[in-house]
Amino acid sequence: MVLLTIIILIVLAETSYLTYRAVKTSEPRISGRAPLFIDTSALMDGRIVTAAQTGFLPTPIAIPNSVINELQLLADQADAEKRSRARRGLDAVKELQEIDWLEVKLIKDGPTGNGGVDTRLIELAKKHHGTICTIDFNLNKVASVQGIRVLNINELAGSIRMAFLPGETISLPLTQKGQNSTQAVGYLADGTMVVVEKAASSIGKTVEIEFIRSLQTAAGRMMFARLKAQPKAEQTRGASKGRSRMFDENEQHTSKPKGEAKVESERAKAAKPQASRRTSRRTKEDSLIELVNNQD
Repeated sequence: MVLLTIIILIVLAETSYLTYRAVKTSEPRISGRAPLFIDTSALMDGRIVTAAQTGFLPTPIAIPNSVINELQLLADQADAEKRSRARRGLDAVKELQEIDWLEVKLIKDGPTGNGGVDTRLIELAKKHHGTICTIDFNLNKVASVQGIRVLNINELAGSIRMAFLPGETISLPLTQKGQNSTQAVGYLADGTMVVVEKAASSIGKTVEIEFIRSLQTAAGRMMFARLKAQPKAEQTRGASKGRSRMFDENEQHTSKPKGEAKVESERAKAAKPQASRRTSRRTKEDSLIELVNNQD
């Protein structure tokens, strides 16, 4: 009986130790610092690696195992685009781990349940008073409502992009059509999309544009512009050239060379005395005939 009790106590102690070890392993080993939990969308975006390399991300970084599993699941998808983005996310995890001064922890958080990865991230952030890094619009809103701090890569990129005020002009290559059949789309050096009104005929060309307004969305910043107006002096010069060209063409069709006009004027002057002499000659002949008739 005593031996059985001792065996039971040993089993209980071993079970308690294993349970405690599993719990400690599943939690990020962080001493007094709130972790940054990385979402699947942020890893697939890829820009988080650049942000981490430049020191803009707080440390330590915690990546739940559920996020890794979701990336693996997407990497096995038939969709080529999703597969490529998921593989890029897995590469981003490896690149983050290779940064020497950055502390990266992989957390064994277990099954996600019905809520999915987003719900698990919110639970972990609440439990460890951490921050979530994501570009997912819905996760951003839900976490913010629940009082969790969110680092959005899109917001970071949008805040450091070059700002163009309405009225400023630049040269921009137009690469594709816009949503409207008359619009054309170009991109700034930082990737900002610029929609140019009434420029569909200039696709494939580099044109001068004038910014009208900008629109900031959760997905990033979008700029609207129009083709730069031609200066009035050039417009007037072009219009006068067009009118003079039309006048010259009409003059060529309606007017005659100066030589021909001069000859015709001289002929007209010479014809007038001849006509007057003919008229006077006829008058004298008529008077003679009348005189002869009167004598008979």
